[in-house]
Amino acid sequence: MTIVELIDAHDGFEIINSRISTKSRRKLLWLIAFLTFFLSAMLDNLTTTIVMVTLVIKMVRNERMRLLFIGMIIISANAGGAWSPIGDITTTMLWIGGQISTNVIIGSLIFPSLVSMIVPLTVLTFIVKGELESTEMKSPADLTVKTTDFDQKVIFISGLMVLVSVPVFKTVTHLPPFMGMLLGLGVLWFITEIIHRKKAAETKKKLSVVRALEHMDVPSVLFFLGILLAVSVLQNTGQLAEVAIFLTDTIQNERLILSAIGLLSAIVDNVPLVAAAMGMYSMEMYPLNDSFWILLAYCAGTGGSVLIIGSAAGVAAMGLERIPFGWYLKNIAWLALLGYFSGIVAFLIQEIIIT
Repeated sequence: MTIVELIDAHDGFEIINSRISTKSRRKLLWLIAFLTFFLSAMLDNLTTTIVMVTLVIKMVRNERMRLLFIGMIIISANAGGAWSPIGDITTTMLWIGGQISTNVIIGSLIFPSLVSMIVPLTVLTFIVKGELESTEMKSPADLTVKTTDFDQKVIFISGLMVLVSVPVFKTVTHLPPFMGMLLGLGVLWFITEIIHRKKAAETKKKLSVVRALEHMDVPSVLFFLGILLAVSVLQNTGQLAEVAIFLTDTIQNERLILSAIGLLSAIVDNVPLVAAAMGMYSMEMYPLNDSFWILLAYCAGTGGSVLIIGSAAGVAAMGLERIPFGWYLKNIAWLALLGYFSGIVAFLIQEIIIT
């Protein structure tokens, strides 16, 4: 979170914004969707959603078209975050918990996640037509702190390299991922001190890691901590094990159980659902990289797109553009649901072919 905040402080994401020049709504929709999909795998779906929604607000003036674009951003961000160990909090939980490994989760879920995005994107292509209206982009003069092109590129590229290298760090050293992330933050801290050493003290302070730490969303961190502590209590008292037995005896199909968990994540936050599943089903039942854990990562990551309140990306987009819940339910929910089940079918077909 601090690294992303540091990139944003240096206007690093303007590198992406400045390179989008198409005037076709359809082309822009596909470009935004794929950019969101892959960017969310490197950053995270929440941050990517904020960046891309801000971009769309600047570029698309027609309100209905803008809301359709943002709906597709939510679907793409959640789909992109599902196949990366650092793209979504639930996939990260499974990765840190030892249920999945980096190479397997990427190899197993990138195709189903891509399908879950392309299916609704293809349908939406027939709805989005015409050319973009002319709009005024934000100029550098509007920025509180001006940064040079060199500063933007160095921090943007360095930040992305640090985030992408964390899974590699864990694989090579077998140390906890947070150590790799903190090491990367230390490297970025060193880089910022070097490139800003000759700047004015006030400017240097506003672009420092210390300022980025001050702007970090601590309440969200405490929220996740509270959820994990509560779920841990249920696990240690044996409640989750009883729920697992009940679901297994009632539904008697792990694929249906996982599909239900994914849809439930559209109503209930996916973090407690995945934490509960990790407590309900042990590694003895499903070992490392079992298809159960992989499909759980997909379902929990993409199922939240069905409702706008079902994921952090959706809630962030709703806050930025004041998207009505009813509008999303009517216009986007069925597209997200179509993509969700298409991805599950793609996963099952892929599993049959590989097996």
